[in-house]
Amino acid sequence: MNNFNKYFNQATRGVKSNPSCTILTTLGIMIGIGTVIFVLSAGEGFKSYINGQIEAFGSNTVFIETSVPKSTKARENSSDNMNQPNSSAENAVPITTLKNKDMEDIKQIPNVKNAYGVAMAQQIVTHNNISKNVFIFGSDSSRFDIDKTVIENGRPYTKEEDRSLAQVAILGSNIATDLFGDTNPLGQLVRIGNYNFEVIGVYEPRGGISFMNEDDQVFIPITTIQKKILGIDYLFYSVVELEDNSKDEITSLDISDVLRRNHYITDPSRDDFLVTTQEENLATFATILKAITFLLIAIASISLIVGGVGVMNIMYVVVTERIGEIGLKKALGARNKDILYEFLLEAILLTIIGGIIGIIFGAILSFVTSKVAQSFGLVWKFVVPIWGIVISVSVSMIIGIIFGVFPAKNAAKLNPIEALNKE
Repeated sequence: MNNFNKYFNQATRGVKSNPSCTILTTLGIMIGIGTVIFVLSAGEGFKSYINGQIEAFGSNTVFIETSVPKSTKARENSSDNMNQPNSSAENAVPITTLKNKDMEDIKQIPNVKNAYGVAMAQQIVTHNNISKNVFIFGSDSSRFDIDKTVIENGRPYTKEEDRSLAQVAILGSNIATDLFGDTNPLGQLVRIGNYNFEVIGVYEPRGGISFMNEDDQVFIPITTIQKKILGIDYLFYSVVELEDNSKDEITSLDISDVLRRNHYITDPSRDDFLVTTQEENLATFATILKAITFLLIAIASISLIVGGVGVMNIMYVVVTERIGEIGLKKALGARNKDILYEFLLEAILLTIIGGIIGIIFGAILSFVTSKVAQSFGLVWKFVVPIWGIVISVSVSMIIGIIFGVFPAKNAAKLNPIEALNKE
C-alpha cells in the first residue's frame, strides 16, 4: 500500500508539472468518452420520445395502414417500371380500399374496444385576412375516446355531426393563437377550402406526435374532410383500440380476416393493408436505435483509439523530457518496476481525467439537446445511464494501461548512467 501511495504521488506530481501536456493528452480521450456518453444519453432520450408516441395513442392499440400488394409491386417492377428506374410501385398504385365500413366491421370483433379512421389534407385556413397553410386532420368521433387528447376550451364533435358532414373544427393551440390572438375563438368561423367552419374547441398545447406538431393542425369530422375537402370515400390509415392487449396478435389476425373479406382478397400475398401492433412498432424502433447507436459508438471508438495513441506519444515525449529525473532516481536505488509503475499510473491518471471531463462534457451536451427537443414540443427526457459512466471510466483506464505501458517500459529500461549523461 505504501508503494502504491508513493507511485500515485509521483504520478500526480508528473501530471501537475506540465499542464499543457496534460490538456493535450486528455483532449482525444475527452472527445471520445464525451461522444459515447452523448450517444447513450441521446438513445435514452429517443426511447422516451418513442414511448411518448406510444402513450399518446395508447399502448393497447393496433394500426392499420394501406399497403401496395406484393404481387402488384413485383408486376410494377418487372414490367411498367422497366424504363422508369426512379419510380416506385407505392407511388404508382394508390390504395383506396380502406373504408369507413371496414371500421364498423372491425368494431364487431370481440377483443376490439373501439376504432377510428383518418384522412388528411393540406389546406389554407383563413380568418379575418389571416391565412395559414396547415394540415387538416379528419377522423370520426371515436378518436376522442381512444387518443389521450385534452380539449382545453370547447368540446369535441359528436357522432351525429360526423355523420351529417357538419362544418365544425377543433384548432390546435398554435393555430388558435395565430388566427385569433387573445380573442376567444369558440363560435367564430374559419374558412377551409370553399367552406366556413365553426370553431367548437381548442386543444391544449401538445407538441409533436408521430413527427408532426398537432398544435399546428385543424381537426374536423372524417366524413366532412372526405366529401367536402378531398372528394374521396377512403381512409389513409386507422387506429384500433383493444380490450386486452395480451391478445393483440390473435386480434390482428381477426382484423386481417375482416379486411380480406371486405376487400375480396383470397390470397394473403395480395393484401392491400398492413396491420401492426405496438409491440411490433417498438421492436422496429428498438432495432433502428441499436443500429444507430452501434454506428455512433463505433465512430466514437475511433476517437478513443486516436486519443490512446495521443496518450502514448505524449508519454514518450514526457519520458524524453524527464530522462535526467529517471536517471537520478535509478542512481538513488529506484528499481525498473518502480519507474514502470510510476509512468504507467501517470498514463492511467491522464486518461481517467480525460474520461471524467468527457463524461461531464457529454452530459452537458445531452442536457442541451433535451432542452432543444423539448422546446419543439417533443417528449425528450434527459438521462445519463449509470452503466454508461461505468463503462466510460473503465474504458479510460484500459486505454491508459494499453497505451501507457509501452512508454513506461521504455522509461524503466533506461540505463541510469546513460540517462544522466544525456541530461
